[in-house]
Amino acid sequence: MSTRTKLCWVAILYFAEGFPFGLVFDAFPVYFRFHHVSLASIGLLSLAGLPWTLKFLWAPAVDLIGSRRSWIVGCQVFLTVTLLLVLGLDPSGEGLVLWLIMGLAVLSATQDIAIDAYTIELLDESEMGPANGLRVTTYRIALIAAGGLFVALAGWLGWKGAFTVAAGVLAVYALVSTRAPVMKPRLSPEDATGLVQRIWAPLASLVRRPGFVPVMVFILLFKLGDMALGPMVRPFWVDRNFTPLQIGVIPGGLGVVFTVVGALLGGTLTRRWGIFHALWILGLAQAGSNLTYATAAALPPSTELMYGASAVESFCGGLGTAPYLAFLMSICDKQYAATQYALLSALFGLTRSLSGAVSGFAAERFGYAAYFLATFFLAFPAYALLPWVKGWTRGKESPLISDVIE
Repeated sequence: MSTRTKLCWVAILYFAEGFPFGLVFDAFPVYFRFHHVSLASIGLLSLAGLPWTLKFLWAPAVDLIGSRRSWIVGCQVFLTVTLLLVLGLDPSGEGLVLWLIMGLAVLSATQDIAIDAYTIELLDESEMGPANGLRVTTYRIALIAAGGLFVALAGWLGWKGAFTVAAGVLAVYALVSTRAPVMKPRLSPEDATGLVQRIWAPLASLVRRPGFVPVMVFILLFKLGDMALGPMVRPFWVDRNFTPLQIGVIPGGLGVVFTVVGALLGGTLTRRWGIFHALWILGLAQAGSNLTYATAAALPPSTELMYGASAVESFCGGLGTAPYLAFLMSICDKQYAATQYALLSALFGLTRSLSGAVSGFAAERFGYAAYFLATFFLAFPAYALLPWVKGWTRGKESPLISDVIE
């Protein structure tokens, strides 16, 4: 198989991987708020992030049972069916709808496991560099399509029409994926007996380091303010009477672009300043950007102020993400890098899910302006743990910018 053919499949599969994630976290909050679903319930939607955080628990099943392609196609078929079931229900019937969206999340996370494993088996080592840049790009494009294009499309076709088109995209991907080359499984049932040891050894390597607990708490807290703000941004746009087209284009489309630009600049500054200094300096920018939304909520409605708040918050969120991911990558032992990074990333995902789950209750109780202001202060407990972080960053080099923006 030629390298060009392999890269074509990487692009196809990573668009398929990013698309459901964008629907769950970017499109559905707007859909629900337009149908008058409570902020508390929209905040609970963040718990749908838990399957992505905990997917390592059932990843061995994907290794042991069937082919990668079978898992990918099966997940895409059931994603299509589940999305159509969601659209057939009244959004105000929150309980059943939220459970179906949790099902979407589990199917999407399982598809991610299969696609990641398939890609590793598909590519030779010399092809992984170009493939990495391509998969990051197509994943981001999928987020823009799901959280931007299809939200904007709802202003023209209506919500059911737009999401029916989205279900059609998933169905087409299921059909296309049946043509993917079948890769031979690399893990036999006998190999599975060592999986526990393979997870424990990388974890033990981290646990033995001085300051393990404070550093893990820092990882949980560093993006707490940013993660607590995110789930309420799109409902806030709806309550400010913006149209689906405006929401799809600005926070859904341009917001992702500003985040990538911020991450690129953040990666450059991290490489120049070092990880430790970039963490606290760019972390301040990340926290301060929340004040733009607090200001927009406290003042009379203003289109220009909302557009500015979206641009600043997205850009500064990218700035803060760059040194944070660089820190996670730098503290991994090279021999255990994949497993350790997956475990550390799970902590990051846990922050997003748990903070988002309570965000709607807090926004309903205190109002948008007070809640957005509170998210600014949530960013600072992590700073108390920087003395321990400094010890873990001493002598560490920053990763490449292309790795950071992933």
